[in-house]
Amino acid sequence: MNTAQSAVVTGATGGIGEAIARRLAATGRSVVLVGRDAARLAAVQRRIRDVVPDADLRAELADLSLLNQVRALADRLDTTGIDIVISNAAVVAPLADHTSEGIQRTVATNHLAPYLLLRSLGESLAAAGRSARLVVVGASPAALRRLPVNLDDPGLADERSIGVPPSFRPFVAYGRTKNMNAMFVYSLAQRLAGSGVTVNGAHPGIIRNTGLGRESARGLLRAFAWTQWVNPLLPGPEAGADTPVWLATAPDLEGVTGRFFVRRREVRTAPHTTDPARLDRLWDTSAALTGLPA
Repeated sequence: MNTAQSAVVTGATGGIGEAIARRLAATGRSVVLVGRDAARLAAVQRRIRDVVPDADLRAELADLSLLNQVRALADRLDTTGIDIVISNAAVVAPLADHTSEGIQRTVATNHLAPYLLLRSLGESLAAAGRSARLVVVGASPAALRRLPVNLDDPGLADERSIGVPPSFRPFVAYGRTKNMNAMFVYSLAQRLAGSGVTVNGAHPGIIRNTGLGRESARGLLRAFAWTQWVNPLLPGPEAGADTPVWLATAPDLEGVTGRFFVRRREVRTAPHTTDPARLDRLWDTSAALTGLPA
C-alpha cells in the first residue's frame, strides 16, 4: 500500500460495499477491496474503473467468517496511510451453519470479524499517532429495539432462545449481531477516545439488490425477502452508501466518535446497546473468542 490516503472496505464485491468503494475511489484515495471470492474481486475492480478510470484499487482476498483469515488480513494491511476503514460485510446464515473454527457463521462474519479487524487496525493507528475514521455499517435502531443480545448465549448456540419459528430465526440472529455492531462501536470509541481514531455506526437504509440472506431464507420469509431484493420502490446501493461515506469523509465530522447515524442524522440506539455493564461483558466475550486481550 502506498503512503497516500487509503481506505479499506469489507464486503466490497457488490451492493452497498461496491458503491462505498466507488465513491471513495472518486476522492482519489487508494481503496482496498476486501472480499472472499477472487473472481468477484476482479469483476468489481473492472466495474469501478468503468466509472472512475484512474481508480487506485487493491484487492484483498479474505473469508471474514474465518478469524484466522481476518487476523492475517489485519497483519497484511500496512496502517501507514490508512485514514478510513468501513466494515460493511454481513451475512444471514442458518443457525446450524458453523465455520471450520466452530463459530456460528452470522456471528463470526457480522460481529467477530469487525471486532477483530477494526480493533486491531484502530489500536495500531492510535499507537502510531495517526488519525483515521472507522465506520461500521449496522441496521435500523428502531427495528432492533426488541432484539437485545443474549449475553448468556452470544454465539447463538441455543436456537430455541431465539423465540420465533425456525424459518425466521436466521434473521432474528442477524438482528442481534447488528445490535452487537452498535455495542462494539460504543466500546471501541470509548477505548480509542482522544487518539485521533474515531468510530461511528451507520444504518444505510432498507436497500434493494444487496443479496443479503438470499441463500438462507426459507418459506414465507424467502418470499418476503425477495420482495425487498427486487422492489423497484426501494432505493439502490448508491443511496445506502451515502451515510457511511459521509461519516468517513465529511470535514465537519472531524473528531466525532461513538455515535450512530441514520440518513446523516444522529440517533439513539436501544438502552440495551448502551448499558456500560453489557458493553463490557460483550467486549470481554468477543476478546476471548478472537484471541485478543480484554
